[in-house]
Amino acid sequence: MVDSKLFTYSPEVQSALAAKSIVALESTVIAHGLPRPQNLETARRLEKIVRDCGAIPATIAILDGKLCVGLSDQQIRFIADEKEIKKVSIRDLPIAIAEKWNGATTVASTSWIAQRAGIKVFATGGIGGVHRGSLPDISADLPALASTGIVVVCSGAKIVLDLAATREWLETYGITVVGYQCDEMPAFYSRRSGLPIDARADSPAGVVQLFRAQERLGIERALLITVPVPAEFEVPSEQLEASLNAALKEAESAQIAGRELTPFLLSRMAEASGGATLKANIALLENNARVAAKIAAALSA
Repeated sequence: MVDSKLFTYSPEVQSALAAKSIVALESTVIAHGLPRPQNLETARRLEKIVRDCGAIPATIAILDGKLCVGLSDQQIRFIADEKEIKKVSIRDLPIAIAEKWNGATTVASTSWIAQRAGIKVFATGGIGGVHRGSLPDISADLPALASTGIVVVCSGAKIVLDLAATREWLETYGITVVGYQCDEMPAFYSRRSGLPIDARADSPAGVVQLFRAQERLGIERALLITVPVPAEFEVPSEQLEASLNAALKEAESAQIAGRELTPFLLSRMAEASGGATLKANIALLENNARVAAKIAAALSA
């Protein structure tokens, strides 16, 4: 059991906990995933989208060593503007609490905190996965998803990863991959990957039916809902591959690795695409928040 004194809830989230119509949102995308000023603008817009769709947003972060579930606008601005915000995954949580960090939560830590706060739906952009290269470098997101019973709405794994290996990992560890109004797993900036899904859901009610069955079975794993980027913002795969290969070479020569690699690659791809990948990233974040809010509302009905 997590000590309840470590949690702080916004008044809005606290009052909504009984109804369960809440959508968790990560804060790493605000602190490290998007450039300024788009990071603050997007964070505010995601919360508005969730509210407009009938649910309550709960952006999650670590502030002064507390697990904050639901942030005020002032706190969101702090996460967006402060340069010393740490990136906090599950392994970092004990240090963050003990040393009273200010930190932004990843997919892994956001889902872990959200599930223990009683939230059943989490919206993000793309999950981490198996990295490219010969080393067995696997994002902490994957084992977190394999041990956390929560609905995770995303657009697949981030394009900089080994998507086929990531899909295989999800299968091996029993994480059900659902295509939301699609027949294959999307590839972040692209709508198609050629990789299979386990089931298709065409409505929030369809997702709820699957999640309720998973709960009844006692399966403590994420139900991964994969939503394609809106068609008008899709970036051609050949354009992505060229810019990604160039970014990978630059990262290798600069010896950039570990948790710094993915943000670096996404930033370089945004530059190479003239901002097209950044627009796609923001569009899929907004769309995923919209889908997640509808699922949360259906789940509480």
